[in-house]
Amino acid sequence: MLVTLKELLVDAKEKKYAVGSFNTPNLETASAVIAAAEELNVPVIIAHAEVHNDLISLNVMGPIMVQLAKQAKVPACVHLDHGSSFDACVKAMHLGFTSVMYDASAKSFEENVNETKEIVKIAHSLGVSVEAELGHIFTSSIGGGEGRGPLGAEDFNSLDDAYTNPDLAKEFVERTQVDALAIAFGTTHGVYLTKPELDLNRITEVKNKIDIPFVMHGGSGLSEAEFKEAINNGITKINYFTYMTMAGGKSVVDFVQDMKEKNETVFFHDIALVAEAGIKENVKEALRVFSNR
Repeated sequence: MLVTLKELLVDAKEKKYAVGSFNTPNLETASAVIAAAEELNVPVIIAHAEVHNDLISLNVMGPIMVQLAKQAKVPACVHLDHGSSFDACVKAMHLGFTSVMYDASAKSFEENVNETKEIVKIAHSLGVSVEAELGHIFTSSIGGGEGRGPLGAEDFNSLDDAYTNPDLAKEFVERTQVDALAIAFGTTHGVYLTKPELDLNRITEVKNKIDIPFVMHGGSGLSEAEFKEAINNGITKINYFTYMTMAGGKSVVDFVQDMKEKNETVFFHDIALVAEAGIKENVKEALRVFSNR
């Protein structure tokens, strides 16, 4: 059942759980994520990251994602992740996406506000939800996936400069009217190289200023307890990709090694299905944590 991001996150906010958002750059990954959510009977978000256009174009993958969401037995949102241009966001809306993230977090505060505000006007007129980002999510040198290169604490004068400022968050939300805000509190995109230095209280500080659904980007390296504390403090959407796609890769490696030992032929279609199964099991584990199952 295709729904908007706003619909999903209002319920998650009220009931104190988080909805998992998973980048799905191919059919097998999208099918695995939907199947995992259906088995657990929890809502889910399938997303296309703009930087994944080099893997598969939005024009090709978008309609597939929308169709899978419509057929899903659980509420499913189709989301554009880290859209960096008006064109990408508008294209996603025209393809039937029910949510877009416009990411101008690397720009000045005023540019972020003004550009996001324009996207919100367009999206809301079409019944589409909008997520934005304020602050800086750290990015690993391995699998960061945002196209900006590595970004760590050493790139700032202090961690406080990287984390979301509660007062600015309030102003940003009031001026843009976004439906959800991705906030920075020390999480990392990609394969974490050092243990993330989290400021989980920052979520509460932002929530005390503006009480809307908050999004966690970069959950790499977090423990189950840290995920649950973040959810308890106000996180209602968690983006998850790196470790799920690594799980699919490991399943393929194990399968190929086993087939070689048996001196049997490896077919590509079998590899795709093996990867799908591995991804599904990893996504189920993540969804259990996020949904408090």
